[in-house]
Amino acid sequence: MVDPVLLEVFKNKLSSIAEEMGVLLQRTSFSPNIKERKDFSCAVFDRKGNLVAQAAHIPVHLGSMPLSVRSVVESIKFEEGDMVALNDPYRGGTHLPDITVIAPVFIEGEPVFFVANRAHHADVGGISSGSMPLSNSIFQEGIIIPPVKILKKGEIDREILSIIKVNTRTPEEREGDFLAQISANLTGIKRLKELVGRYSLKTVSFYMDALNKYSEKIMRNKIKQIPDGVYGFTDYMEDDGMENKDIKISVKVKIENDEVVVDFSESDRQTEGSINAVRAITVSAVYYVFRSLIDKDIPTNSGCFKPIKVITKRGTVVDCSHPSAVSAGNVETSQRIVDVVLGALSKALPEEIPAASQGTMNNITIGGINPETGKPFTYYETIGGGMGAFSGGDGESAVQSHMTNTLNTPVEALEFEYPFLVERYSIRKNSGGNGLFRGGDGIVRSIKLLTDAEVTVISERRKIPPYGLFGGEAGEVGRNIVFHRKKKIIESPKFHRKLKKGDIITIETPGGGGYGKASG
Repeated sequence: MVDPVLLEVFKNKLSSIAEEMGVLLQRTSFSPNIKERKDFSCAVFDRKGNLVAQAAHIPVHLGSMPLSVRSVVESIKFEEGDMVALNDPYRGGTHLPDITVIAPVFIEGEPVFFVANRAHHADVGGISSGSMPLSNSIFQEGIIIPPVKILKKGEIDREILSIIKVNTRTPEEREGDFLAQISANLTGIKRLKELVGRYSLKTVSFYMDALNKYSEKIMRNKIKQIPDGVYGFTDYMEDDGMENKDIKISVKVKIENDEVVVDFSESDRQTEGSINAVRAITVSAVYYVFRSLIDKDIPTNSGCFKPIKVITKRGTVVDCSHPSAVSAGNVETSQRIVDVVLGALSKALPEEIPAASQGTMNNITIGGINPETGKPFTYYETIGGGMGAFSGGDGESAVQSHMTNTLNTPVEALEFEYPFLVERYSIRKNSGGNGLFRGGDGIVRSIKLLTDAEVTVISERRKIPPYGLFGGEAGEVGRNIVFHRKKKIIESPKFHRKLKKGDIITIETPGGGGYGKASG
């Protein structure tokens, strides 16, 4: 018999363990991308690798991290004190910079739970600084880490760590971030053992299962409230970084009683460039949309997603095959997948679904030699924009939306850590779409280089604007501008360029779509 009081207690205790892991990871990491931007996720899993609790970190890790954990559970024989690292997108990963560290929790000599965290490392090698290249193969994107034990019986495997470090441009930072990830998992292990010590293994396991069933019940009830039917929507990626052509992402959402089938079979084939998404990313985007429909405070776990079936066709841009390039699929294609699923659901739930948000993460990577230290540096950031308006009000301005949930890098931290001068950081006024309710405005960020550097920008919504809904106007498209030797260059959505000291990169991010026809 489930005690509702204990159910609430375990819901909060398990979520707080994941949250505490995140706090420790943030505070002990070396790179600004983890320390300042919180580009990571932490979670707790049961003995089978089912998600039990995930902290409110990065949505794109929602459905993908459990796939990584299950891949490890099925292929690795654990001993107490072991931890496994991996980043392979074709084994539940997202893209190579996202490295997952997984640890078993042993009770009485048996692995009964798992804890894991995934963090975006600012460089893992590859053909360009920051490991977010305009690539046509995953082998160009950085070192691929299959499931390997980074910790063996409590001792770091220095040989494995050395192989990883020697393949990156910033080895000291990489080691520091790895140690932070290991420490976060040790905290999760400690807290779960304390929980078992207080309540017993049987009770903890029982309520983990009960929480999954509770979340499944809430999700089924929500799906049942959506009118039965098939709802379709199509949108496009603007290019793949190699060829200037639109790439279709199309979805049909079938609602039947308390279950949903989300079918992407009509999406375009995988591309030569790096916007391909592995299936784990597509699943994560779908899960995010349906999880966001629930306004109750329920744990994010595997139970939430049992009523949801995702259909993809292998070899398409939403379920690519090895060795397709994938670095941008995680950050850009994931956003468009959210856009099409929300667009389809807007036909069934017009009062609940917002217009399109900016639909891009505006990824920028900069790398070079820091003149103060003489050592290589790599900077990576995503830049916020406008959110879509909805039936209840205007969209938020200058925020990260949907599949990214990171903070920005504060100007002070940016200028302290890197040879940059931030010349402008402001709201891009009037870039949101007009309507009964206006879309949120985007951001303008200008960075002046204080040393020679190579720059890569991967962005979207530079040609096709974020859509409005029900008479609302589309948001403004974004722009990428480079001032190279004082000459203004309007760049493409995805570009790589070597720049000189004194050059300026300006990113103008898209506004969100408007909702409803403007009065008058």
